[in-house]
Amino acid sequence: MDLFDQKKENKSLTSLIFERIREDILNGRYIPGDKLVEIKLADELGVSRTPVREALKQLELDGLVDNIPNRGVVVKGITPEDIDDILMIRLCIEGLVGQWAAERIDDSEIKELQEIFDLMEFYTSKGDVEKIFELNTRFHETLYKATKSRYLEGVLKDFQLFIRQSRNNSLKTEGRIEFALEEHRAILSALKNHDQENTRKALTKHISASNINIKHLIK
Repeated sequence: MDLFDQKKENKSLTSLIFERIREDILNGRYIPGDKLVEIKLADELGVSRTPVREALKQLELDGLVDNIPNRGVVVKGITPEDIDDILMIRLCIEGLVGQWAAERIDDSEIKELQEIFDLMEFYTSKGDVEKIFELNTRFHETLYKATKSRYLEGVLKDFQLFIRQSRNNSLKTEGRIEFALEEHRAILSALKNHDQENTRKALTKHISASNINIKHLIK
């Protein structure tokens, strides 16, 4: 167990436990209907029950578990309906990301995005979907950071996490990585010119294409 090693990130033990259990839910280790027993989790993680209890409360606030009377804490997970809602909300606010990022991005962030894009181009030629997925996440999180809005960044990073598996599966469909690369090229080109309208359009087009692909997979 490496929870205590991760304390170097200056996160509380409750936060680390929350992130670990959330990861297990989103990765499918715990599936909808599974019961999360406080004392059992504490034993598995090698911690006291108090931070586990607090972590489970956070997971309930996130909508990933339900605390049901006479049953305890039960995994709810992310349903296809949840994914559909997230995709629609994300599409509506990603245009704002494009506008604010184009307006507020600095030279170091443009350089970082260019480096990420160059790696995406290389791994696309190799057909390495797992590496592209990792780089795609980095590209978008750098965009969120460039908006200089911690609220917008926080919401969209959570969305990225909640639909991670669906996004990964989407990139595996035939031809998607090549189309996605060109979509990212257009976003980066508009950002370099600090062109708010074209960045908004390019990013919205990219998210829309991604959403269509994901929806096709979950139907």
